[in-house]
Amino acid sequence: MILASGGTPVAEHHTGAGLPSGLSPRPFLHPVRTLAGVEVTALMPGDHPHHLGVSIAVPDLAGHNFWGGRTFVHAAGPQLLDNHGVQRPLRCHATDGTIEAELSWDGADGTALLREHRRIAVLPLAGRPCWALDVTFTLENATTGPLSFASPAVNGRPGAGYGGFFWRAPATATGVVAFGPERRGVRWVHGRASDWLALCGRGPGRTRWTLLFIGADVRTRADPWFVRTGDYAGVGSCLAWERPLVMGTGEALSRRIITVVTDGALDATEAAELSAAALSAAAG
Repeated sequence: MILASGGTPVAEHHTGAGLPSGLSPRPFLHPVRTLAGVEVTALMPGDHPHHLGVSIAVPDLAGHNFWGGRTFVHAAGPQLLDNHGVQRPLRCHATDGTIEAELSWDGADGTALLREHRRIAVLPLAGRPCWALDVTFTLENATTGPLSFASPAVNGRPGAGYGGFFWRAPATATGVVAFGPERRGVRWVHGRASDWLALCGRGPGRTRWTLLFIGADVRTRADPWFVRTGDYAGVGSCLAWERPLVMGTGEALSRRIITVVTDGALDATEAAELSAAALSAAAG
């Protein structure tokens, strides 16, 4: 399915059908492009083949791996286990700018653990040379008991609190820099919560691009950011950074992240202004 902004194709949505089980098959967006056509996602890069463009992924959900690849086991480290889950589409309705989907998160044994409602929408930003991707997901416990979300950090790997919304930037990106409202550099934004986070890099021909990630509600803004710019470039908003997130029977959680995709490099002032404009467009 192709998503367009003002008639310009900007993203392609895939259901994940046909992916190897070790990648934890799930819906994803790739390629995602700026309005000038610069690609800003990576699909199954050599360094992390289980990174699938833009997706919702959790490394440890009640012991099931919905992230792909190895599972970090306490006191044992990364292990390749036969515990990969799958996000199975139940219903999907799409237009050129919006996708509404219902999903079942099924564990390695086929048990339905979560039911999800996901909405993906393109937000044109009037008068600006950019567009925004609006992703909302609501996860509901589909089991008869408590359900625990964890991460490698929870299981003993410091700083690896990833799990939730995740955007993998191109493996070929160079000069990647991350910054937030107050400081510049990974050490100041990784593992910290902020209203927005920017990731800037260079693509082919030294073209510049910026991804501006915005927490669109109070609960999403409280989640820490997971940020990488060195061994690879990527950003995620994390559900379980230091301790497990436990969801009771019938309980649900929702998160909403808006990502502005723009050509060129933004500074902090421009990023703050663009964040406000994107939130205003989303509210409208």
